[in-house]
Amino acid sequence: MGRRPWKCSRYCKNKPYIKSRYCRGVPEGKRKTRHHGATSLEVFALLQEQAYIKSRYCRGVPEGKLKIFDVGKKRMTCDVFPACVHLLSLEKEQISSESLEAARISANKHMINFVGKDNFHIRMRLHPFNIIRINKMLTCAGADRLQTGMRGAYGKPYGLCARVKINQVIMSIRTSLKGEDAACTALRKAKFKFPGRQLVYVSRNWGFTPYPKELFQQGRTEEVEWRGATGRIVGDGVGTKFISGKGVRLSKQGIWHKSSGDIKGKWNDAMRLNRNI
Repeated sequence: MGRRPWKCSRYCKNKPYIKSRYCRGVPEGKRKTRHHGATSLEVFALLQEQAYIKSRYCRGVPEGKLKIFDVGKKRMTCDVFPACVHLLSLEKEQISSESLEAARISANKHMINFVGKDNFHIRMRLHPFNIIRINKMLTCAGADRLQTGMRGAYGKPYGLCARVKINQVIMSIRTSLKGEDAACTALRKAKFKFPGRQLVYVSRNWGFTPYPKELFQQGRTEEVEWRGATGRIVGDGVGTKFISGKGVRLSKQGIWHKSSGDIKGKWNDAMRLNRNI
Protein backbone atom coordinates (compact mmCIF):
# COMPACT_ATOMS: atom_id res chain seq x y z
CA MET A 1 0.00 0.00 0.00
CA GLY A 2 1.34 3.43 -0.87
CA ARG A 3 2.12 6.25 1.52
CA ARG A 4 -0.81 8.30 2.77
CA PRO A 5 -1.05 11.55 4.77
CA TRP A 6 -1.04 10.75 8.48
CA LYS A 7 -3.52 13.50 9.27
CA CYS A 8 -6.92 12.13 8.32
CA SER A 9 -9.44 14.66 7.06
CA ARG A 10 -12.25 15.55 9.43
CA TYR A 11 -14.16 17.60 6.88
CA CYS A 12 -13.76 17.76 3.11
CA LYS A 13 -14.37 21.49 2.69
CA ASN A 14 -13.25 21.83 -0.91
CA LYS A 15 -14.24 18.84 -3.01
CA PRO A 16 -11.28 17.69 -5.07
CA TYR A 17 -11.42 17.19 -8.80
CA ILE A 18 -11.71 13.59 -9.95
CA LYS A 19 -9.78 12.28 -12.92
CA SER A 20 -12.48 10.96 -15.20
CA ARG A 21 -10.16 8.67 -17.13
CA TYR A 22 -10.25 6.25 -14.20
CA CYS A 23 -14.04 5.96 -14.48
CA ARG A 24 -14.42 4.50 -17.96
CA GLY A 25 -17.68 2.79 -18.63
CA VAL A 26 -19.44 4.17 -15.55
CA PRO A 27 -22.51 6.40 -16.01
CA GLU A 28 -22.22 9.95 -14.77
CA GLY A 29 -24.99 9.52 -12.20
CA LYS A 30 -23.25 6.64 -10.43
CA ARG A 31 -19.93 8.40 -9.91
CA LYS A 32 -19.87 9.49 -6.28
CA THR A 33 -17.39 11.48 -4.23
CA ARG A 34 -16.28 10.29 -0.81
CA HIS A 35 -14.90 12.29 2.09
CA HIS A 36 -12.21 9.92 3.34
CA GLY A 37 -10.34 8.53 0.36
CA ALA A 38 -10.80 7.20 -3.15
CA THR A 39 -12.20 3.94 -4.40
CA SER A 40 -11.12 2.16 -7.57
CA LEU A 41 -13.39 4.46 -9.57
CA GLU A 42 -12.55 7.67 -7.74
CA VAL A 43 -8.98 8.99 -7.77
CA PHE A 44 -8.37 12.47 -6.37
CA ALA A 45 -6.19 14.88 -8.34
CA LEU A 46 -5.77 17.65 -5.73
CA LEU A 47 -4.82 17.79 -2.06
CA GLN A 48 -7.45 18.42 0.55
CA GLU A 49 -7.19 21.09 3.21
CA GLN A 50 -5.30 20.57 6.42
CA ALA A 51 -7.16 18.40 8.90
CA TYR A 52 -8.04 19.04 12.53
CA ILE A 53 -6.01 16.51 14.51
CA LYS A 54 -4.41 15.94 17.91
CA SER A 55 -0.67 15.44 17.72
CA ARG A 56 -0.47 13.33 20.88
CA TYR A 57 -1.98 10.40 18.99
CA CYS A 58 1.10 10.21 16.75
CA ARG A 59 4.17 8.80 18.49
CA GLY A 60 7.49 7.56 17.17
CA VAL A 61 7.71 9.78 14.10
CA PRO A 62 11.08 9.37 12.30
CA GLU A 63 13.15 12.48 11.64
CA GLY A 64 13.19 14.07 8.22
CA LYS A 65 16.10 13.43 5.86
CA LEU A 66 16.59 17.13 5.09
CA LYS A 67 18.83 18.56 7.82
CA ILE A 68 20.83 21.26 5.96
CA PHE A 69 18.86 24.14 4.45
CA ASP A 70 21.73 26.45 3.39
CA VAL A 71 24.68 25.16 1.34
CA GLY A 72 27.75 26.96 0.00
CA LYS A 73 28.91 30.43 1.00
CA LYS A 74 25.85 31.22 3.10
CA ARG A 75 27.55 34.03 5.06
CA MET A 76 28.48 36.10 2.00
CA THR A 77 26.92 39.57 2.01
CA CYS A 78 24.20 40.63 -0.40
CA ASP A 79 26.64 42.50 -2.68
CA VAL A 80 28.67 39.42 -3.67
CA PHE A 81 26.09 37.33 -5.57
CA PRO A 82 23.86 39.42 -7.89
CA ALA A 83 22.26 36.56 -9.89
CA CYS A 84 19.42 34.46 -8.50
CA VAL A 85 17.53 31.44 -9.91
CA HIS A 86 14.43 29.84 -8.37
CA LEU A 87 12.76 26.44 -8.79
CA LEU A 88 8.96 26.83 -8.73
CA SER A 89 6.32 24.15 -8.30
CA LEU A 90 3.56 24.10 -10.92
CA GLU A 91 1.36 21.67 -9.00
CA LYS A 92 -0.32 21.43 -5.62
CA GLU A 93 1.26 18.36 -4.08
CA GLN A 94 3.30 16.85 -1.28
CA ILE A 95 7.10 16.48 -1.55
CA SER A 96 8.90 14.08 0.79
CA SER A 97 11.99 15.02 2.75
CA GLU A 98 13.94 12.32 0.88
CA SER A 99 13.24 14.08 -2.42
CA LEU A 100 14.30 17.44 -1.02
CA GLU A 101 17.57 16.00 0.29
CA ALA A 102 18.29 14.30 -3.04
CA ALA A 103 17.66 17.56 -4.93
CA ARG A 104 19.95 19.49 -2.57
CA ILE A 105 22.79 17.01 -3.05
CA SER A 106 22.36 17.01 -6.85
CA ALA A 107 22.35 20.82 -7.15
CA ASN A 108 25.26 21.22 -4.74
CA LYS A 109 27.42 18.72 -6.64
CA HIS A 110 26.77 20.39 -10.00
CA MET A 111 27.55 23.88 -8.69
CA ILE A 112 30.82 22.73 -7.08
CA ASN A 113 31.99 21.13 -10.33
CA PHE A 114 31.14 24.05 -12.66
CA VAL A 115 31.36 27.17 -10.47
CA GLY A 116 33.44 26.28 -7.42
CA LYS A 117 32.54 25.84 -3.78
CA ASP A 118 33.08 29.54 -2.98
CA ASN A 119 30.87 31.07 -5.70
CA PHE A 120 27.27 30.10 -4.85
CA HIS A 121 24.70 29.82 -2.08
CA ILE A 122 21.81 27.31 -2.19
CA ARG A 123 18.80 27.80 0.07
CA MET A 124 16.05 25.21 0.56
CA ARG A 125 12.76 27.06 0.85
CA LEU A 126 10.58 24.13 1.95
CA HIS A 127 10.52 22.69 5.46
CA PRO A 128 8.90 19.24 5.73
CA PHE A 129 6.59 19.07 8.75
CA ASN A 130 3.64 16.93 7.62
CA ILE A 131 3.75 13.31 8.72
CA ILE A 132 2.97 10.58 6.21
CA ARG A 133 2.02 7.02 7.16
CA ILE A 134 2.23 3.63 5.50
CA ASN A 135 0.47 0.31 5.98
CA LYS A 136 3.27 -2.17 5.43
CA MET A 137 2.24 -5.34 3.60
CA LEU A 138 4.05 -8.65 3.79
CA THR A 139 5.29 -10.16 0.53
CA CYS A 140 6.49 -13.52 1.80
CA ALA A 141 4.78 -16.88 1.30
CA GLY A 142 1.70 -17.33 3.44
CA ALA A 143 1.27 -13.61 4.02
CA ASP A 144 -2.51 -13.95 3.87
CA ARG A 145 -2.41 -16.02 7.06
CA LEU A 146 -0.40 -13.38 8.96
CA GLN A 147 -2.26 -10.19 8.08
CA THR A 148 -5.79 -8.98 7.48
CA GLY A 149 -5.35 -7.11 4.19
CA MET A 150 -7.13 -3.76 4.09
CA ARG A 151 -8.97 -4.25 7.36
CA GLY A 152 -7.80 -1.59 9.81
CA ALA A 153 -5.33 -0.23 7.26
CA TYR A 154 -4.57 3.07 8.98
CA GLY A 155 -0.79 2.60 8.93
CA LYS A 156 2.09 3.87 11.05
CA PRO A 157 4.24 7.01 10.73
CA TYR A 158 6.71 6.59 7.90
CA GLY A 159 8.36 9.97 7.28
CA LEU A 160 7.89 13.70 6.72
CA CYS A 161 6.82 15.74 3.70
CA ALA A 162 6.15 19.35 2.75
CA ARG A 163 2.91 20.65 1.27
CA VAL A 164 3.52 22.78 -1.84
CA LYS A 165 1.23 25.25 -3.55
CA ILE A 166 1.26 26.33 -7.17
CA ASN A 167 4.07 28.81 -7.98
CA GLN A 168 5.66 28.26 -4.58
CA VAL A 169 9.48 28.37 -4.49
CA ILE A 170 11.07 25.01 -3.67
CA MET A 171 14.75 26.03 -3.67
CA SER A 172 16.86 29.02 -4.74
CA ILE A 173 20.45 29.59 -5.81
CA ARG A 174 22.28 32.93 -5.73
CA THR A 175 25.59 33.20 -7.52
CA SER A 176 27.70 35.47 -9.73
CA LEU A 177 26.54 36.57 -13.18
CA LYS A 178 28.93 34.07 -14.79
CA GLY A 179 27.41 31.19 -12.85
CA GLU A 180 23.78 31.93 -13.78
CA ASP A 181 23.70 29.29 -16.54
CA ALA A 182 25.25 26.70 -14.22
CA ALA A 183 22.57 27.46 -11.61
CA CYS A 184 19.82 26.90 -14.20
CA THR A 185 21.33 23.54 -15.13
CA ALA A 186 21.68 22.57 -11.46
CA LEU A 187 18.01 23.25 -10.80
CA ARG A 188 17.04 21.42 -13.99
CA LYS A 189 18.82 18.33 -12.66
CA ALA A 190 17.12 18.82 -9.27
CA LYS A 191 13.73 18.72 -11.01
CA PHE A 192 14.20 15.00 -11.69
CA LYS A 193 14.05 14.28 -7.96
CA PHE A 194 10.53 15.66 -7.54
CA PRO A 195 7.11 14.43 -8.68
CA GLY A 196 4.90 16.66 -10.80
CA ARG A 197 6.03 19.64 -12.88
CA GLN A 198 8.47 22.38 -11.93
CA LEU A 199 9.74 25.58 -13.54
CA VAL A 200 13.26 27.04 -13.47
CA TYR A 201 12.81 30.81 -13.13
CA VAL A 202 15.62 33.36 -13.46
CA SER A 203 14.86 36.22 -11.09
CA ARG A 204 15.30 39.85 -12.10
CA ASN A 205 16.08 40.82 -8.50
CA TRP A 206 19.51 41.19 -6.95
CA GLY A 207 20.30 37.93 -5.10
CA PHE A 208 17.77 37.06 -2.38
CA THR A 209 16.65 40.70 -2.04
CA PRO A 210 13.24 42.02 -3.23
CA TYR A 211 14.82 44.83 -5.29
CA PRO A 212 15.52 44.75 -9.05
CA LYS A 213 19.19 44.90 -10.02
CA GLU A 214 19.10 48.51 -11.28
CA LEU A 215 17.21 49.76 -8.21
CA PHE A 216 19.54 47.90 -5.84
CA GLN A 217 22.70 49.41 -7.32
CA GLN A 218 21.18 52.87 -7.26
CA GLY A 219 19.82 52.50 -3.72
CA ARG A 220 23.21 51.53 -2.30
CA THR A 221 24.65 54.95 -3.18
CA GLU A 222 21.67 57.32 -3.05
CA GLU A 223 18.06 57.56 -1.98
CA VAL A 224 15.47 55.81 -4.14
CA GLU A 225 11.69 55.47 -4.10
CA TRP A 226 10.36 52.03 -3.20
CA ARG A 227 6.68 51.21 -2.66
CA GLY A 228 5.65 54.73 -1.77
CA ALA A 229 8.61 55.50 0.50
CA THR A 230 11.96 57.18 -0.10
CA GLY A 231 15.16 55.89 1.46
CA ARG A 232 18.43 54.00 1.07
CA ILE A 233 19.13 50.27 0.78
CA VAL A 234 21.51 49.05 3.49
CA GLY A 235 23.07 45.60 3.56
CA ASP A 236 22.06 43.29 6.41
CA GLY A 237 23.93 40.01 5.94
CA VAL A 238 22.30 37.95 3.18
CA GLY A 239 19.35 40.34 3.04
CA THR A 240 18.90 44.11 3.16
CA LYS A 241 17.12 46.84 5.08
CA PHE A 242 15.30 49.81 3.58
CA ILE A 243 16.14 52.89 5.67
CA SER A 244 13.62 55.69 5.19
CA GLY A 245 12.90 58.86 7.09
CA LYS A 246 9.75 57.59 8.79
CA GLY A 247 10.24 55.04 11.51
CA VAL A 248 6.55 54.52 12.38
CA ARG A 249 3.35 55.08 10.50
CA LEU A 250 2.86 58.79 9.89
CA SER A 251 -0.81 58.69 10.86
CA LYS A 252 0.22 57.64 14.38
CA GLN A 253 2.08 60.95 14.63
CA GLY A 254 -0.98 62.86 13.50
CA ILE A 255 0.44 63.47 10.01
CA TRP A 256 -1.50 62.76 6.85
CA HIS A 257 0.38 61.06 4.03
CA LYS A 258 -0.72 59.03 1.02
CA SER A 259 1.95 56.35 1.62
CA SER A 260 0.11 55.39 4.84
CA GLY A 261 -3.11 54.77 2.94
CA ASP A 262 -4.82 57.82 4.47
CA ILE A 263 -7.62 59.71 2.75
CA LYS A 264 -7.19 63.48 2.69
CA GLY A 265 -9.82 65.24 4.76
CA LYS A 266 -10.85 62.02 6.56
CA TRP A 267 -9.20 61.38 9.91
CA ASN A 268 -8.58 57.84 11.04
CA ASP A 269 -8.70 56.50 14.61
CA ALA A 270 -4.94 56.79 15.16
CA MET A 271 -4.91 60.49 14.22
CA ARG A 272 -7.91 61.21 16.45
CA LEU A 273 -6.23 59.46 19.39
CA ASN A 274 -3.03 61.41 18.82
CA ARG A 275 -4.78 64.77 18.77
CA ASN A 276 -7.20 63.93 21.62
CA ILE A 277 -10.29 64.35 19.46
